[in-house]
Amino acid sequence: MRLPFSFFLALKYLRPKRSFTSVVTVISVLGVLLGVAILVIVLSVMTGFDNMWRQKILSFKPHLTVTSMYGPVEEEERLCTEIETIDGITGAAPNIQTRVLLQYEGRLMAPVVLGVPAERVGRISRVADHMFRGTFSLDADSIVLGVDLAGSMGIRVGDTVLLYSPMNVVSMDEMYLPEELIVAGIFDMGMRDFDSGFVFTSLGVARDLVGMDSGAHGVYVMTEDAFRFDEYATLLRDKLGPAYDVRTWQQVDSLLFDALRHEKAMMFILLVFITIVAIFCVTNTLIVITVQKTGEIGLLKALGFSSFKIMSAFVWLGWIQCLVGIVSGIGTGLLVLNNLGNIVAALTSIDVEVFPKAIYGLSEIPWSTSPREIINIAAFVMVFCTLSSILPAYRAARLDPVQALRQE
Repeated sequence: MRLPFSFFLALKYLRPKRSFTSVVTVISVLGVLLGVAILVIVLSVMTGFDNMWRQKILSFKPHLTVTSMYGPVEEEERLCTEIETIDGITGAAPNIQTRVLLQYEGRLMAPVVLGVPAERVGRISRVADHMFRGTFSLDADSIVLGVDLAGSMGIRVGDTVLLYSPMNVVSMDEMYLPEELIVAGIFDMGMRDFDSGFVFTSLGVARDLVGMDSGAHGVYVMTEDAFRFDEYATLLRDKLGPAYDVRTWQQVDSLLFDALRHEKAMMFILLVFITIVAIFCVTNTLIVITVQKTGEIGLLKALGFSSFKIMSAFVWLGWIQCLVGIVSGIGTGLLVLNNLGNIVAALTSIDVEVFPKAIYGLSEIPWSTSPREIINIAAFVMVFCTLSSILPAYRAARLDPVQALRQE
């Protein structure tokens, strides 16, 4: 099969020779490779952060939260049964949420207590699937807490802790005695905010802590598909009426996901400049080749080859360099991502901690490749490569054959 002349000429100029041009070409390809690899790695890590936080939040928190517009939720069992009749809703449970003081052997922390009925907790939380020690038991005198909280206070399964009610501050004329509870289990969600800031107790203990005889602060709701939250929220509002407010998990944690989205966009914009600089190296390579091949270009034009074919040859030359850089960059990025755990472990072994849980809130570096993002990166680089190739290609096409041959 005969190759188009412009493509054949581009391949001819890319033949490896021991010259300055070949070195510049290799450097240009490496520049595009590094730019694409950095974009793939960073965007994949940012996507991984987004996905992991969603996964962990949805494993710990409910998909929907129902609260009363007029104070505590009364007749909570009837309300939960009514909510569970809606198609697509897998579970509902009343809850009480409040901040308390946790004391153990003279140490004090202020976690958030989640009081949930023991028989319903499995319907609205996956914490029981992430137990580090002990069991997820919410008997009358039991408590379950996170691994970071337990570690900072030296608490083990079977220890007895004290929970002090916040009502001692709110109601100065009343005294609320601390609740003495036994640690039944320790969970590890792999996320610092949950592992250090939350404890689970029974609904009855939580009621005693906030001075309630009955009712609940709200109702937690789980659905079949967490990403159809708007649909289920609308069904709930229609079912319960205006007396109840329904909030989705995205509304509750909107600041976190908005920050991730804006940070990802900003990182992309900043890293794009690195890739653009690398692409301009391709432009420099084409300019060097144009200068070196001035005589040859003049001869081709004198033989009758059109300016369009000459221009197409240099555009092909830029495309080939960029395509090699893009493919190599994507491969390099995926190779680094697949060995990210080993790289972090190797750095940790020489006392270089690149991802401390205390700072980032997660136990490992998450990453997730999106075919759409990789295609967008490749398309973006190709567009800029085309633009960067047009100038030197146009210069080559505009050469006057007489002047070119005279220079030769």
